[in-house]
Amino acid sequence: VDKPPVRRVAIFGGTHGNELSGVFLVKHWQENGAEIQRTGMEVKPFLTNPRAVKKCTRYIDCDLNRVFDPDNLGRTVVEDIPYEVRRAQEINHIFGPKGSDDAYDLIFDLHNTTSNMGGSLILENSRDDFTIQMFHYIKNALAPERCPVLLIEHPSLKYATTRSVAKHPVGKYEK
Repeated sequence: VDKPPVRRVAIFGGTHGNELSGVFLVKHWQENGAEIQRTGMEVKPFLTNPRAVKKCTRYIDCDLNRVFDPDNLGRTVVEDIPYEVRRAQEINHIFGPKGSDDAYDLIFDLHNTTSNMGGSLILENSRDDFTIQMFHYIKNALAPERCPVLLIEHPSLKYATTRSVAKHPVGKYEK
């Protein structure tokens, strides 16, 4: 099946404000993005939860990586709306809207973990041929280093992660 080429890529860091690897990379690429730019592509490094990053805490009001569901994205903005819900709406406006043809093609959401698993990739859809082929390429490029791919697909669960705004969501975890 012919699919349009990937033209718009976002790299997210700071979804959880206390996971600093992605924050440092995003800030570096915002200052000097030459190493991530490619001809014919737009690559945008983006700090997803700046208030939590500033406080070096996981989140301010609620987990940003759990509020990209239709109810929260469609919520009316009122004064007491949680910060991360408001931020999810902003991110959805910039990189989506989620589920639309206008959404970014690919979002890499960079995280840290305290578990001893090394670098890992998160796959949300086992039928996403593009992402599977990309993971295969990444794993071969890293060989002989380990890079497990974790499938978090569930038939009745729609993911509400920051990266779920994109057509091809990718989670990347580092120890």
